[in-house]
Amino acid sequence: MPIPSGIAGRGSVLSDTGSSVHSDASHIAIRSSDIKRHFRRGEYTVRAVDGITLDVHSGELVGIVGTSGSGKTTLLNLVGGLDTPTDGHLEVMGQRLDALDSRGLALYRRSVIGIVFQSFQLLPAQTAFENVALPLVLQNVARRERRSLVETALERVSLIDRMDHLPSELSAGQQQRVAIARALVKQPRLLLADEPTGNLDSRTSVEILGLLQRLNHEQQLTVVLVSHDETAVEQIADRVLRIEDGRLVAGGSP
Repeated sequence: MPIPSGIAGRGSVLSDTGSSVHSDASHIAIRSSDIKRHFRRGEYTVRAVDGITLDVHSGELVGIVGTSGSGKTTLLNLVGGLDTPTDGHLEVMGQRLDALDSRGLALYRRSVIGIVFQSFQLLPAQTAFENVALPLVLQNVARRERRSLVETALERVSLIDRMDHLPSELSAGQQQRVAIARALVKQPRLLLADEPTGNLDSRTSVEILGLLQRLNHEQQLTVVLVSHDETAVEQIADRVLRIEDGRLVAGGSP
């Protein structure tokens, strides 16, 4: 997949003047130490994540690649607080996820991260505005503040003019941008994207990857992106992690 016009190359961040500068690597956003996630399947043990140690710096855009079943989505789920490690230590934005109970993990997901899924997961009977507003409704954010936050999020993904459209009235790329806006509306410190271009054509995939890179650059938002398309990820990521059989085999050092 060719690199989109106007997108900075790997390992750089655009300054306000448009020049490339290195990202600030002075703070750790994600730190894992020998984390594991094993499952019992009958008499067998599935080692989905099998002892991964890594650091991700604040402001990095990190890609995770690997074949199907390699453990990359399981690793993302652990960082997202959607699953818990079998063993090891996992700290995200200063919080020890392996030490949190279910309520603590729910608060973490609500306040720290935004997640974008391959399948968009939009409510079909709700407009783009209503879909983006849903996390704020669940948090009882006041109506006036909610409208301002939703409009800002939709502006960031260039969809303010589609705010009253239902998902069925939007293209696949626009639906994914709505999903990204929904993840952004909570003003997360970390954005996780699980195969965000998996249901898109190549041209739209370039647009979505370019959007994620722009958000990373303009907001210094830490982004972790899982994808099967290693070539595309290499063109936008500061660093690419390769996982095989639940183990990190490349890209562990920033």
